[in-house]
Amino acid sequence: MDFVRRGKKIIAIGENYLDHIKELNSVIPTEVMFFLKPTTSYLKSPATILIPPKNNIHHEVELGVVIGKPGFQIKAENALDHVSGYALALDLTARDIQFEARKKGYPWSLCKGYDHFTPIGKFIPKENIPNPDNVRIWVEVSKKIRQNENTGLMVFKVPEIIEYVSNVMTLEEGDLIITGTPKGVGQIVEGDSVVAGIEYEGKELDRIDFQVKNRT
Repeated sequence: MDFVRRGKKIIAIGENYLDHIKELNSVIPTEVMFFLKPTTSYLKSPATILIPPKNNIHHEVELGVVIGKPGFQIKAENALDHVSGYALALDLTARDIQFEARKKGYPWSLCKGYDHFTPIGKFIPKENIPNPDNVRIWVEVSKKIRQNENTGLMVFKVPEIIEYVSNVMTLEEGDLIITGTPKGVGQIVEGDSVVAGIEYEGKELDRIDFQVKNRT
């Protein structure tokens, strides 16, 4: 499925790994926290990521869940029936803008919504990932590993996320849910190379590759 072209929305789950919550000095959530990103932020690999040069831009590697069957008020026990596949994603964040937004109680659209702020990999059919709670995702920046974790450590699992989000809004074919990031987020700057990968039971399913440059 070409979800990058067909999908109408990107639903991003925040604060879904305990160690990441701790590294940002945040509060452990009692329910799913999510925000929306524009589909204009997609960037297919391989490519050059253009970042605003005056901001502190961080990488966040995530498992993406591609919706194949539309639904509203989906029950967790039926949630995976609405999934057509998965994808490797990076959720880039202007961390300085995000921290300021938190202080003021502002939304996160600005810190998350720039063009190129959702670098994305290929569509992975769900048959290749029978259990989304056992996926290894990793990212290295300029050949140094920054994040390397298993999705089994997510606070809220994929079925719970789908149930929660679909009780707020209808999930449509091609929509992408990115499920949160593990510990190890960090800054990327002009000149960096960013490589990320996704594995299931030791088998690499996709790898994405980007160069970083300042936008003008």
